[in-house]
Amino acid sequence: MSHTVVAELVANVLKVTARAGDTVGPDDTLVILESMKMEIPVLAEVAGTIVELKVVEGEVVRDGDPIAIIEEK
Repeated sequence: MSHTVVAELVANVLKVTARAGDTVGPDDTLVILESMKMEIPVLAEVAGTIVELKVVEGEVVRDGDPIAIIEEK
């Protein structure tokens, strides 16, 4: 079963800290967003393997935009 991690606010993608193929846990950081000079880590939410990252550093995400797809274990 796959799980899609989505953005919860409008923000810039400051840093991508994970890659496709990485094994992650629910508390692992996938990307760091920047909004109003605050850094917001986006967590994997589930344990599994990252199938695809949908964002790149420097792009803008909006509420509901997909960030990553994780195949749950």
